[in-house]
Amino acid sequence: MKTPEILEYLIGFDTTSRLSNLALIDWVEDYLGGFGISGTRVFSPEQDKANFFASIGPPVPGGVVLSGHTDVVPVDGQSWDSDPFQIAEKDAKLFGRGTSDMKGFLACCLAAVPHMHALRRPIHLALSYDEEVGCTGVSSMVAKIVRDLPPIEAVIIGEPTNMQLITGHKGIAAFETKVIGVPAHSSQTQLGASAVMIAADLISFLKTQAAALQAPEHLNDAFDPPFTTLTVNQINGGTAINILAEHCRFLWDIRSLPGTHAADIEAAFAQHCAHYEAQSPHAIAIKTNAFANAPGLEVRSKNAAEDLVRRLSGANQSSMVAFATEAGFFQAAGYDTVVFGPGNIAQAHQPNEFISIAQLQACDAFLAKLISHLS
Repeated sequence: MKTPEILEYLIGFDTTSRLSNLALIDWVEDYLGGFGISGTRVFSPEQDKANFFASIGPPVPGGVVLSGHTDVVPVDGQSWDSDPFQIAEKDAKLFGRGTSDMKGFLACCLAAVPHMHALRRPIHLALSYDEEVGCTGVSSMVAKIVRDLPPIEAVIIGEPTNMQLITGHKGIAAFETKVIGVPAHSSQTQLGASAVMIAADLISFLKTQAAALQAPEHLNDAFDPPFTTLTVNQINGGTAINILAEHCRFLWDIRSLPGTHAADIEAAFAQHCAHYEAQSPHAIAIKTNAFANAPGLEVRSKNAAEDLVRRLSGANQSSMVAFATEAGFFQAAGYDTVVFGPGNIAQAHQPNEFISIAQLQACDAFLAKLISHLS
């Protein structure tokens, strides 16, 4: 099958992160089985999702990992001109949820499998789950790859980069803070403590922290924006206008430059919260839970993955990006890693998401060179 045909199958599976991806994994496993290739599933704790990796070629050192995530973001509330889970072609573009982010890359990889019959070094296909909710699935697969596979030369994460070489990106950490106040009639504020008002104070502290991260000594002009960002993006609480709120919850995230540790910012916030609780005349409680933590991709002076992609693609420059990927997990495991794939990140998560056929063709051509290089 050609890349667009495989992409049509992949888009047909609604793998929104809140749903299972097992039907897609079943299809991929059956497809590879047709070429005599078996793979390994690494299930989620609930067993309703799975990572999957498969090796093509001899079990020797020096292979290359081609990795991408299977989940997509929701289409809820978005206005689409076509069914987001059916491919629609128009003006040399293929429309559908996940076309660009990032089933287009997966389709290219799967379409290349029939041409991998003469490999002297292996290609390892690695598909993850739950990237879109904080890269929470991939770490278990990376750990098993480290245990089960021979030494690997390079890892290529096929996120949409317009087939441009990315050698560094920010990390992401996401948090949920819950505030428990003391309810009372809003005319009797001395008798209680509004969780919403407490949350406002805590958010003000985070705003101060965010401003400090923009100090000149923290800037890295290779990124846009050139500083670590900290933002509160969702908040809810309270039950009525005349009751001091007993509960408030807000979500916040940190997009950290490589070398900046979100844990340090979280620790400073935790210390502030503990002080706030201790100073309150009421029995309030503040609890913060980290539900996502993906490391950034650090630029390395020696990177075999960068050298490989430069040699095969002809790229003479590389860039850094603000968005996070699963690349940091592979790098932290000791693998030379880059981000390089078809499609435009500007299309990611958007209504009428698309990938150009030209981008798919460029990825197909690159993979053909990779196969030749390893054969």
